[in-house]
Amino acid sequence: MERMSIVIPVYNRAQVVQRTLASVLAQTFRPVQVVLVDNCSTDSTLHVLNDFKARYSACDFEVIVTQEEQHTAGAARNRGFTEAGGDWVMFFDSDDEMHPRLVERYMSKLKGNDIVAVKARLHKADGSYSNLAFATRDILANQIIHSILGTQRYCVRSKFVAQAGLWDDSLASWNDWELGVRMLLKHPKMAFIDDTLVTINESGKDSITGTGFGPKHGQWEQVIDQVEREIAESHVTDRDRYLRLLDYKRVVLAAHYSREGHDDWAQALYSQAMARLGSKWLTRAVVPMLYGRIKRGKRGSGQIARIII
Repeated sequence: MERMSIVIPVYNRAQVVQRTLASVLAQTFRPVQVVLVDNCSTDSTLHVLNDFKARYSACDFEVIVTQEEQHTAGAARNRGFTEAGGDWVMFFDSDDEMHPRLVERYMSKLKGNDIVAVKARLHKADGSYSNLAFATRDILANQIIHSILGTQRYCVRSKFVAQAGLWDDSLASWNDWELGVRMLLKHPKMAFIDDTLVTINESGKDSITGTGFGPKHGQWEQVIDQVEREIAESHVTDRDRYLRLLDYKRVVLAAHYSREGHDDWAQALYSQAMARLGSKWLTRAVVPMLYGRIKRGKRGSGQIARIII
C-alpha cells in the first residue's frame, strides 16, 4: 500500500494550530505520516507540536517534529519533505482544516496519477465562505490565473515533486503558484476530486506568507518574471498564450496595488503589461474593463481573461 505524508510548516501558531492538528488526527485513513516543521517561532508553537507528538504518535499515525531556521515557507516545506517517507505528500498550512475523509479520498485516486487536486473553500474573517477556483481542463491557464494548485489543494507523488525541483526557498511570495506552474510544465497525469474537502482560513499578520500586496511590492513581480522565464524556456504547446496570461497576471496585481492606494506602482505595472499584451482588438478593449472590475472588488474577471487571451 502506498503511504501518504502530510507536511505542515508552523510559525507562531500556538493558539490556532490545534485546530489544524485536530483535523489531521480526525482523518479516517490510516496509516498516515505527519511532519510538523517549526519555522523560527517565538511563541510556544514548538511545545504544542511536541505535545501533539507525545500524545498521538503511533505505529499507524507517525508524527515527526523538526525545525527549519530559514524563515520562508518554501524552506520549511522542503525541510519537511526531507523528513517525509511517504510515496505521496500533501503540503498543508497551520491554520487551515481538512475534511475527515480528505486522505481517504486522495488514496482512492492515486493509481496511475502524479497529482490529485481537490476543491477548497475560503473562510473569511467576517465568517462567510466562498468557493475557490477549481478546474479540470485548461489546467495550466487556470493555474496561472487562479492558482488552482494552491498549497493545501492537492497531493503529489513524492518522486514527481522531487524531480520538479521542490519548493523554491528564495521566493517569499506566491511560491505555491510558481511550483504549481513548474510541475504542470512537466505534464503530470492528474485526477480530480469534485468535492470541497479543504477549508482555508484567512491568515493573519503572523503567517509565514503574510497578507496584503503593498508590503511585498517587488516580490510578486519577481515571481511572475521567474515563471515567465520557466514558460519561455519550456516546450509547452501554446507557449505564447501562457506568456500573455502572465501579462494579465501583472494587470491583476496592478489592480490590487491600486485598491490598496499604491497608484504609482499600479500605473507603472499596468502600462508595462498592456504594452506587452499585443494589439488584438478584443484584448485591448476588454482587459482595461477587467482591470476596472478588479479594482472595484468584482469577481469573475479571470474566466473572461482566460477565454479572450
